[in-house]
Amino acid sequence: MSDPGDVRDAQAELDRLRQSIDNIDAAVVHMLAERFKCTQQVGHLKAEHHLPPADPDRESRQIARLRQLAESAHLDPAFAEKLLNFIIAEVIRHHETIAATTPDPEDTGD
Repeated sequence: MSDPGDVRDAQAELDRLRQSIDNIDAAVVHMLAERFKCTQQVGHLKAEHHLPPADPDRESRQIARLRQLAESAHLDPAFAEKLLNFIIAEVIRHHETIAATTPDPEDTGD
């Protein structure tokens, strides 16, 4: 049977670790929000200049870069790639929506 003092110590450590996880999760959400603010600006710029929503060359470079960062951080590179692919898909979806709703300044309506 476990010593009640050990269980209390373990629970206190578990609570501390969970608080750290909660703080990190909040930071991740805020960082993603900032990232999407930037990518929204990119989407508007692309739409204004009739550039495609996706940039496969840039995406490939970003995936390779993120895989290297993941390796150096001792994070599974495959997981990092899946995460970035998910984010990229959402960004492209936003860019497509922006492009579809951005009026063409050259269209005079005539």
